[in-house]
Amino acid sequence: MSFIESAVRRLPPDLQEKALENRELLKFAVVGGTTFVVDTVIFFTLKSTVLETKPVTAKIIATLVATILSYVLNREWSFRTRGGRETRHEAVLFFLVSAVGLVINSVPLWISSYVLDLRVPAVSATTENVADFLSAQIIGTLLAMAFRWWAFRRFVFPDDEAALAATAGDLDEAAALEEELGHS
Repeated sequence: MSFIESAVRRLPPDLQEKALENRELLKFAVVGGTTFVVDTVIFFTLKSTVLETKPVTAKIIATLVATILSYVLNREWSFRTRGGRETRHEAVLFFLVSAVGLVINSVPLWISSYVLDLRVPAVSATTENVADFLSAQIIGTLLAMAFRWWAFRRFVFPDDEAALAATAGDLDEAAALEEELGHS
């Protein structure tokens, strides 16, 4: 039983059907949560050590590492039944969309750091870290996530009958879960 299936079974019955209809979004959210943790750890590690005077550079490096992980997890899990594109073409589109997402993600931090000057010595180290977390990890991530969700589904992993060509195992698994939940 997959992580998503076990999570869906714990929901109230009226929410189970909605969750099944949005299984892809739930998987995308799990991948996003995982890469958010990776991005946050790398960002604050770099920002507090070798790149303490260059927070935007630290954010870009952290986002790049998280993006590579995101491609693997989204390709192999979230959007596994989509595609229909040659892997090279799909990867190029993924990283182009992610590059735009990286810019979207970095803009709030840039504004916080260089327009609002929420940097030491103008503010305390605590204020700087809170401002960096809110602007980069919350605002930037939410804006970039919304853009990526739309762009991945529209350009990178389009439905294009790929869902119809999904493996029999995926279709059987989904049908079995829906059947089981329907008779609970």
